[in-house]
Amino acid sequence: MQAEQDDYKSEPEPSSGGIHPLFSSEDGDVVLGSKDRVLFRVHSYTLKTTSGWFRAMYSLPQRGPSVADIPAETIYVDEDSATLEGLLRMVCGLPIPRLDSYDVIEPILHAAEKYDMPGPMSIIRALVVTQPLIDDPLRLYAIACRYGWQDEAMMASRYTLTLNLHAPEHRSTLQKLGTEALLNLFQLHHVRRETLRRRLNDPPFVNDAGDTSCSHCGTLVDYHTWRELKYVIVMEMDSRPLGDTVCNPGLLDWPAARACWNAKCHNCDRVLYDKTLTMRVIRECIDSLPTTIDPLPPPYPPPILPRSASV
Repeated sequence: MQAEQDDYKSEPEPSSGGIHPLFSSEDGDVVLGSKDRVLFRVHSYTLKTTSGWFRAMYSLPQRGPSVADIPAETIYVDEDSATLEGLLRMVCGLPIPRLDSYDVIEPILHAAEKYDMPGPMSIIRALVVTQPLIDDPLRLYAIACRYGWQDEAMMASRYTLTLNLHAPEHRSTLQKLGTEALLNLFQLHHVRRETLRRRLNDPPFVNDAGDTSCSHCGTLVDYHTWRELKYVIVMEMDSRPLGDTVCNPGLLDWPAARACWNAKCHNCDRVLYDKTLTMRVIRECIDSLPTTIDPLPPPYPPPILPRSASV
């Protein structure tokens, strides 16, 4: 679909207040006017067969008989010319515009939902899982939850594990999420961190509760280096819940990790921690953590009634 972008670039730009050059056929019996006063002449049959909203509108009694010399009616809508052009290109079988930004596809999705046009929504749904759109998983998650795209929402939630949801740059996107979608995402990030934190207190790891002794000579030792390393691991999982940076480079390069691997018993002078075993168990634990939100409950989201267009 995106292979036809060169054809799209060569098309003339519409002028404000005039007829769009791609939608200027005299055979069109309906004219749609954008909010920036660009006109689109299309066939009512195309609108009726691709849009539930227009199909319902044309099922109502019309003004008088259909006569060839009656000029095409003009219907002014809320969308700007760029959004309306993208929408009509899809339903009319023309080369689609470049859909490589959420700022472009979100207005088209909103219009497609409002006019009950499943065709454009299915095209965009197929494109959002490709680059560069998939490179912004949080906005993909917001759109997928908004339109009830369960597979895409679960996939996007997995890709958000590289993000720190508390970072200020994500605030505006998170504000677009519904309550349930937002809580599900935070729950996924929280569960990964807390599950690993609890696992770090289970064997073969040293528990913080009570006195601990050297596994070689039995002398009581202070395991403060392990406590400090656990804190660093948990903080890393909080900022990057995917956990891919914990074992490498984290457990290899962090100052807290080096201090832990070098810690020795003051009595027998043996190292206190098995580096290889510790890293293996931590990696296995991270690999076993949940990676996606739970499936979206149907129906999600509740239907939104479209606003009427003005004639």
